[in-house]
Amino acid sequence: MRLTFLGATHEVTGSCYYLEAAGKKFLVDCGMEQGPNIYENKPIPVPASQLDFVLITHAHIDHTGNLPLLYAHGFRGPIYMTPATVALSDIMLRDSAHIQLAEAEWRNRKNRRAGKEDYVTPYTMEDALGVIRLLEGIPYHQRVTLSDGIQIRFLDAGHLLGSASIELWLTEGDVSRKIVFSGDIGNMNKPIVKNPQYTSDADYVVMESTYGNRSHGGTPDYVTELVRIFERTFNRGGNVVIPSFAVGRTQ
Repeated sequence: MRLTFLGATHEVTGSCYYLEAAGKKFLVDCGMEQGPNIYENKPIPVPASQLDFVLITHAHIDHTGNLPLLYAHGFRGPIYMTPATVALSDIMLRDSAHIQLAEAEWRNRKNRRAGKEDYVTPYTMEDALGVIRLLEGIPYHQRVTLSDGIQIRFLDAGHLLGSASIELWLTEGDVSRKIVFSGDIGNMNKPIVKNPQYTSDADYVVMESTYGNRSHGGTPDYVTELVRIFERTFNRGGNVVIPSFAVGRTQ
């Protein structure tokens, strides 16, 4: 058994982990790095075509955004996630490809004026559509055998519609180990999304820790605070503009 950390170590985005166990090679998450690229993700140690499958915790692009690139490099195996994550990824991976194509057009207009070479996108819409066909939904709580020596189960992580922590049971010969990938963990008592569920045991836990070194204090009274902002702004004759993430924070 071997676990290699490829991304989201030292920084928030680009989650990707490579595992070798029970004769199989696979990834947990395949995310795109977003924002300042301080730490480069390591390359996958084997050709994409040699990966047997991929496991996905949730649909955010920093956990799924490089799946079309994996497809472009020859991966054709199944990609396991919850059914809700399949539905969201269908939309978000198309959108990611569209954004990259639009950005390429903008950058190439500038490059041509400057006499520079054209920028080529990491992947195309065809790659996104191709990888979407590989997505397979597994409901929460079902313990599924993927191959001899590898079983998985998705638990609700309460972070996003369809988000999951992934339990893996790995067996090689007479050695068995349980590894849990937490995925991004949500808060308690939020509308729409259920409270995160917790696993009872594990030999190893790979855990997100975006806010692991700080305390946010108690839960704010969001309604009262929002009303206060509205009143102050309207009393000054202003307009309230609320930017929001399309998937996740808007919930």
